[in-house]
Amino acid sequence: MDTFKLEIVTPNGLIYADEALSVTLPGEEGEFGVLAGHSSISTLLEAGVVDIEKTDKSVESVLINWGVVNVDEEKVVVLVEGAVAIRGESESDVARALEDAKELVKSIEDSGAAIATVSAKLENAAQKLI
Repeated sequence: MDTFKLEIVTPNGLIYADEALSVTLPGEEGEFGVLAGHSSISTLLEAGVVDIEKTDKSVESVLINWGVVNVDEEKVVVLVEGAVAIRGESESDVARALEDAKELVKSIEDSGAAIATVSAKLENAAQKLI
């Protein structure tokens, strides 16, 4: 099973750092996926949801507002202005994450169509966790 190191970093610190099987990112030209061994690329990211397929095959979602990604064959580094991981051990943790995500979405409301996509994915991720 091929994996790569994935890091998601904000100005406030690390949001995610672990091995991953794949990651789907909201690129400027649309969503794109990355697997281990992907050719090198650096590109801008738009507001959206980063879906991470973890080594146990579960999927974790992280809402981002905008940023850049640097991909090489062994590591993916996502640098974003703001991010909220949609995860938690309890329903109250998930509810708190969803409230934080809603605040982040409000801060990027000028992104129009991206907001509808983000909102739909956010609702879907929340349903999977509850």
